[in-house]
Amino acid sequence: MSPALNLKRLFALGLAAVVALSAVAYFTMSGADATPKVAASGTTTATTAAAAKTYKLPPVNGKVDYQLGGAYTPPAGTKIVTRDRTAKIAKGAYNICYVNAFQVQPGEEKWWKKNHPGLLLKDSSGDYVVDEDWDELMLDTSTAAKRKQLAAIVGKWFTGCATKGYQAVEPDNLDSYTRSGKLLTKANAVAFTKLLAARAHTAGLAIGQKNTVELGTQGKKAGLDFAVTEECGRYSECGDYTKVYGNHVIVIEYTKSAFTKTCNAYGSKLSVVRRDVDVSPKGSKGYVYQAC
Repeated sequence: MSPALNLKRLFALGLAAVVALSAVAYFTMSGADATPKVAASGTTTATTAAAAKTYKLPPVNGKVDYQLGGAYTPPAGTKIVTRDRTAKIAKGAYNICYVNAFQVQPGEEKWWKKNHPGLLLKDSSGDYVVDEDWDELMLDTSTAAKRKQLAAIVGKWFTGCATKGYQAVEPDNLDSYTRSGKLLTKANAVAFTKLLAARAHTAGLAIGQKNTVELGTQGKKAGLDFAVTEECGRYSECGDYTKVYGNHVIVIEYTKSAFTKTCNAYGSKLSVVRRDVDVSPKGSKGYVYQAC
């Protein structure tokens, strides 16, 4: 898979204070899993013992903005906006909620160590495993019991996103197993993804596959609805995503050449945006935004 730029490392410090203040509100265990069922083209229904909720996928080829570095008024004509789960939605757009679902978001380490140390991945020496790419602790998805507990925690965040008005979630670090020193496997990630997809659908949210091109069709089979991919144009991987999700693919490029290449090949079919690697708010130094 293509190595994503150090996007999260660049904005993590800026978000850490906000995340720390909001952590208590989101870190509550919740409900059971659900099984999604297709209701109609572009619209699906998640069925539980309690209720059934309908969710919609992002508009195909809609103008998109990726605002993980801070929320701001989207450019005119924007149809899709991604923001961190601590942020309010962008009114008038289809909103995707970013959730760090497979690792510990900076600023939340103390909460996890105090409340759920057994759900953090440890090596044979009993030390916490740190993802050196992002400098984040990893969640332990190695057993069914742990995956169920983690899904309850992350599922509560999904519910929080839905309550704020988000229409989809983007669970990040699905590929963390590739950086776990072989302590986690792709099968672990797919099994956890299945639980997360059920929780998202129960909350009335669509759920996207973040990067991890090596999943092939396994992500969709696990319940994922669309894809969010960083630099698939740069690494000639966009076609691998469209084979699985059709045109329900959102592409973020960080270089001018890759953006031009991607727009020429997929600009009339997919949602493609160029952002700066800091995903800076509009008006700040370094801000870059282009859409096709």
